[in-house]
Amino acid sequence: MSRRLVVNGYSARWLRQGFAWVYPKEVASGKARPGQTVVLADERGAVLGTGVADDGFVAVRRFRDDEGPLDRGWLFGVLDRAWAHREQVVDEATTGFRIVHGQNDGLPGIRLDVWAEWATIVLDSESLTRFVDDIVTWLVERRASVGVVCCYRADPRDARRLPEPHVVFGEVPDSDVLVTERGLAYRVRPTEGPDVGLYADMREVRGWLESHWTGMRVLNLFAYTAAFSVSAAVFGAARTTSIDLSGPILARARDNFVINGLDPEDHDFEAEDAFKALDRHRRKGNLFDRVIVDPPSFSRGKEGFSAKRDWPRLTAAATRVLEDGGWLIAASNQGQTSPRAFETALFEGFKKARAHGQLIHVATQGPDFPAATWFPEGRYLKVRIYRVWR
Repeated sequence: MSRRLVVNGYSARWLRQGFAWVYPKEVASGKARPGQTVVLADERGAVLGTGVADDGFVAVRRFRDDEGPLDRGWLFGVLDRAWAHREQVVDEATTGFRIVHGQNDGLPGIRLDVWAEWATIVLDSESLTRFVDDIVTWLVERRASVGVVCCYRADPRDARRLPEPHVVFGEVPDSDVLVTERGLAYRVRPTEGPDVGLYADMREVRGWLESHWTGMRVLNLFAYTAAFSVSAAVFGAARTTSIDLSGPILARARDNFVINGLDPEDHDFEAEDAFKALDRHRRKGNLFDRVIVDPPSFSRGKEGFSAKRDWPRLTAAATRVLEDGGWLIAASNQGQTSPRAFETALFEGFKKARAHGQLIHVATQGPDFPAATWFPEGRYLKVRIYRVWR
């Protein structure tokens, strides 16, 4: 049975503009258990929608703007609409992509990714597990999925511990799952959660760069499983150097080279802190034509990586190992960092290195990661490509 929650005027204004979240301090009256269906109303009694209650930094995630049910029929309609869009924008040579992008597709707190015949359901909260069974049914009926993993994305604003990823349909795969992106092959691990081994939101950036790798010496920082390095090598880079703090991750990167018919011995893989690696290459006089800088929002290293604090010095360090006229490819996936703040940090780095930059390309996530007009944070990925000289 639905409970009724009354929100204050501030929340009501945002809900009328399409915003999908209600914060705890915005609830004027009423209580509900996590996972319970609630009807939202303003202080005059006008209905503002139907959502699911939670007890974290979000009090309610709104799924409908009317008082309708959150049942299977409604959910299948939302999923069908999302799938119809992906059929139009994802090419046949790509089998790893996103079907549901949270509130941007009408399902706040829920992301759904496809990895060939497998899929991962990523939830922001346990309060949303009520939708898992119906999403699995839709995947089996519409996508013929052979396996589905449910996992959770911990938000730093929530201190609670979330369950580990677990298979909710099918058998645990005996080996990594092979997916393709624009015809290139990568191995992923759906059972490991949100970070399976390939960031599909960067697909369009890799695609734009395909014609700009020929003969280039490429340095890929925070390389992860080296999707950028693989693409660069396939499209003619003279040599790639992939740097990541994790040796086991780089072993997976080498495997991605092999399955694409590339000899990893023709390329370099360095398990090292990015700043130390940049300083070492600078001291040795090693210069590159392309430097990719795509740091994680949070790092597992001893000192960690603070995007706000470290972007200027990271930009400066990367610039010092660039050939004159080389390209810096910088990416930030922090939604709370505005494009202007990101560019300001990059400019500070150029000044620190006494270098000049020309902005030659601006990019964001691909069309299977749409950004709703009512949710500015949906445009979270910021990619800037600069031509740099001293």
